[in-house]
Amino acid sequence: MAVLHTAHVVLAGIWLGSLTFTTLVVSPALKAMDWPASERVLVRSRIGRQFSRMATPNLLLLLGCLLADGILGGLPGTSRAALLWSELALLAAVIGLSTSHGFLFGRQLSRLAERERDAGPSAAEALARRRERLQRASLVANLVNLAMSAAVAVLAVNL
Repeated sequence: MAVLHTAHVVLAGIWLGSLTFTTLVVSPALKAMDWPASERVLVRSRIGRQFSRMATPNLLLLLGCLLADGILGGLPGTSRAALLWSELALLAAVIGLSTSHGFLFGRQLSRLAERERDAGPSAAEALARRRERLQRASLVANLVNLAMSAAVAVLAVNL
């Protein structure tokens, strides 16, 4: 069971570290680039798609290890069952938020950036305002996801 628990904790750490890196390092670095905002959004979208190729299997493995660690570790009938259910609920929320973030924010931001890049000056300005509002909402969603992911990692260690 120790190997399974270790895998569970390591996968939680990998997820938290990768999400922290993209949210607090990659995105601010792109914002600092001297490129048009629409181009930065398109590059961030490409990074997000690549990130998803790594993140999705990691989250699914984390879910599997959590379930196996909890069930095979005999937790469902113990006082630590609350930790298992809490982590499972948080992980489900993280998976849901991560999935919806890519579909909702990522795709919409890419479409707005492409339209902004190709639009005339007055239309580009209106599109830029919409994009900026959506980017702020995306950042809030990322920070919520980061907080929930940190809680998942803490619970993984303590399970």
